[in-house]
Amino acid sequence: MESRINYAIVGLFVILLTAGLLWFAYWLASDGGQENYVEYHVYMEESVAGLSTDAAVKYRGVDVGTVKRMMLDPKNPEQVLLVLRIRNDTPITTATRATIRFYGVTGLGYIELQGDNRDAPRLTREKGKTPVIPSTASTMARLDEGLSGLADQASRVLGRINRLLSDDNLKAFSSLLQEGRALAVHLQEQTNRLHVLIDRGVLMENEVIQAFETVQTSADSVESMADTLRDTYGELGQDLRQQTRSGLENLQQLLDELNVLVRQMQRSVQEFNSAPADVLFRRSSTRPGPGENP
Repeated sequence: MESRINYAIVGLFVILLTAGLLWFAYWLASDGGQENYVEYHVYMEESVAGLSTDAAVKYRGVDVGTVKRMMLDPKNPEQVLLVLRIRNDTPITTATRATIRFYGVTGLGYIELQGDNRDAPRLTREKGKTPVIPSTASTMARLDEGLSGLADQASRVLGRINRLLSDDNLKAFSSLLQEGRALAVHLQEQTNRLHVLIDRGVLMENEVIQAFETVQTSADSVESMADTLRDTYGELGQDLRQQTRSGLENLQQLLDELNVLVRQMQRSVQEFNSAPADVLFRRSSTRPGPGENP
């Protein structure tokens, strides 16, 4: 009897343990516990080397979930699809971005979430579709891209330098240096000549200044002479006016006398025309005409 009770207890214990294990498995499968999780998709266009399943997902350094699955995107093999399992209380918004970060020098990666706008709306599931968190290039990817671009630019620069330092260009550059040297010598000669010309110009300027001073002195002398002549001509003009007035009076008198003489000559001519015999025989007067008084 005692043996049967022990078997019953053992059987009951096994049954309860099995039920507990099944419930625990269901609890894990259904995201049991006090925290619920939401799945998000992230499409990466860069290599996810160093990232593995169950890698941590951090929001500004705080663990908020894990990487559930990693696979190539069936629609675009150039992309990697990451399925993230994140706590539903994490503030995932439309401004949240996902990027790959690495732990120091170990090479192990994790997903870092960052949001630049806290006022952005929450990222929610639409019509049964898994919400997608946009991705940004990691620091290593940007560094690799920058180094690749830098290497390409360095290669192009080296190619241009090789073309610049070709034999033909070196010969042309050597010829240019020789011409530049000759031009420098010619400029030196022209500079010396210019100095001589400047010196002569300075001397000429001094002579011109002296000439202007002489001209100024002459101008002053001429002005003084003009003043003297003005005074002299003033006096001469007054005397000349008096003499002219006197001469004009004498001339007028002479004209009057000439006028009288002309009238006398006219009268004599008339007498000669009327009685030339009387003029020839020196008769003093003409005979009175008819009707005239003797």
